Amino acid sequence: MQLPFDWNRIFFTALSRGVITLISLVSLAGCKFAGVDYEPPQVDLPDAWNARIVSSQAGLLAVDKWWERFEDETLDALIDTAIDENRSLAIAYERVVQARLARTISNSGLFPKIGGTGGFSRERTSENVGLSASAGGGATNSFYSVGTVLTWELDVLGGVRRSIESADASLQATEENYRDFMVLLISEVARSYLDICTLEERIKLARQNTENQKGSLKLANDRFDAGLVPRQDITQAQTNLADTQAFLPQLRQQRIATLNRLSILLGGYAAETEQLIGQHKVIPMPPEGSEIETPADVLRARPDVRAAERQLAAQTARIGVAEADLYPRFALNGNLTLLANESGDVFETGSRAYGFGPAFRWNLFNMGRVRSLIDIEESRTREAYLAYENTVLEAVQEVETSMSAIANERDRLVSVKLGAESAKETVFLVKENYSKGLVDFQNVLDAERTATRVEDNYAVSQGLIAKAYVSLYSALGGGFSEESIQSALKK
Repeated sequence: MQLPFDWNRIFFTALSRGVITLISLVSLAGCKFAGVDYEPPQVDLPDAWNARIVSSQAGLLAVDKWWERFEDETLDALIDTAIDENRSLAIAYERVVQARLARTISNSGLFPKIGGTGGFSRERTSENVGLSASAGGGATNSFYSVGTVLTWELDVLGGVRRSIESADASLQATEENYRDFMVLLISEVARSYLDICTLEERIKLARQNTENQKGSLKLANDRFDAGLVPRQDITQAQTNLADTQAFLPQLRQQRIATLNRLSILLGGYAAETEQLIGQHKVIPMPPEGSEIETPADVLRARPDVRAAERQLAAQTARIGVAEADLYPRFALNGNLTLLANESGDVFETGSRAYGFGPAFRWNLFNMGRVRSLIDIEESRTREAYLAYENTVLEAVQEVETSMSAIANERDRLVSVKLGAESAKETVFLVKENYSKGLVDFQNVLDAERTATRVEDNYAVSQGLIAKAYVSLYSALGGGFSEESIQSALKK
């Protein structure tokens, strides 16, 4: 439809006047934004680790996809499944989506808001009120209208831009939290799998000891039947066998509980997880690690430390958002309406009505409230800074503890392994001497109990070393490749 008046001229005339007003307001405010400019925190860190791992390899420890160092295909498959199916990781991703949308909402505050209006009304004047009464009154009129309304709040003092700055940092913190959750998820999957492997090894050893003790019971029976030993030897052998057999259900129950915990991490059920695990394997163990980077390198790698720093940045920007309320807010308002009594006249030149001009609003009488809100945001910023420092301390402590656990458990494993080998040989020698009548049955019982305990400790120690490596890789911020994370965040 060809309109009878120049809409472009009207719009651009109003826009040019608005731009002039905008320039005038900005010149009044200068370049100072509300709030304070953020500066990354500086923390004092040790130059080297207090605990160290003696390494037989040169170079630095690689932490991306660290689970591949265990050279266990089952572990690789479990971690891939967890990343694809874990519900909590999916929830963490949805939080990233929400943070992105929140950033878009904050950014929209820089731009004008334009809305459309329209309507129809039919009105009748009273016959008995004011001028309507003297003029006869009772007139009925119809009104048709269509138009647009523009509102543009000018970010003269940077309150909106501080809000965008906060939203940007919050988004980055949420992405780092997603990374951190993936690190924790992968490490929990690995720990649960290693627990299952350790329990299976312990079950295997308990069954072997059960068979050995059945042999001792038979030996005692044979010697009793020959009249060489009292019945006490038989009852002692039965007690020892029953005690070891009673240990097996406990181990099996622990395995079932661990399997169920792993199934939740994988987003499935125990039967499916059982199929993924398959047959019993030895406890996987990574090769001895290389040198660990400095504490400062860990801070750059750990997602939780980076998330804490971004949260501090977001909170710092909120001071400016609150401080902007101390000052007046300026806006450009405008409306363009076509109003007529007849629908056919709406788009006539004479139907146009418009208004345009600057406006401001200023909270003059609640300064105490605004000041208190600023003080709250400043307190929250100090709190965020302390939380960041605490996260740094915890990060260094976790690495130190993990390295210490590996070193000390290795030393323990050497002793436990030697003890297990000696205990196994002792059982053989004592049973042989008992069969010859050289020792009583109490020596056999003591030797078998010691062998059962020490061999179980050997399996437990192996599992602890493997899990200590998992804790170290997790403490170093490993567990994902940057490429895979960026791919996931671009869904």
